Amino acid sequence: MLTAIDAPARLRGAGLRVTTQRTAVLEALAETAHTAVDELHERVQTRIPGVALQTVHGIVNDLTSAGIAQRVSLPGATSALYEMARGDNHHHVQCVVCGRVEDVDCVVGAAPCLTPSHTHGMRVLEAAITFRGVCADCEQR
Repeated sequence: MLTAIDAPARLRGAGLRVTTQRTAVLEALAETAHTAVDELHERVQTRIPGVALQTVHGIVNDLTSAGIAQRVSLPGATSALYEMARGDNHHHVQCVVCGRVEDVDCVVGAAPCLTPSHTHGMRVLEAAITFRGVCADCEQR
């Protein structure tokens, strides 16, 4: 388990109604890192048999909108991944062979980490960087 959380308190704090399904999805998300919705669905089904995949999708969208979770879109990934929102501007390193994803602290420290050469009149809110490589396990195969 990655992080033990008080799911009901986290939901209430974000202004979301506490339900058994939301609590189970949030707890499953806190126990994993960089998880696709179908994987969350499998984990939640062990706690709530019969919960629909669409229900888990809806809850993940609610958690993301409330700032509890965040979506991670990576190059070449078959689906978006989700993680607990950390309130920082961290990045990710992704193995191009097995798909393993790990967090990487911000390159410079302050968000946004990078300043674009031209903002085209936009106020930059964040920089999303994905480092891609080959993990040590895949390198040895």
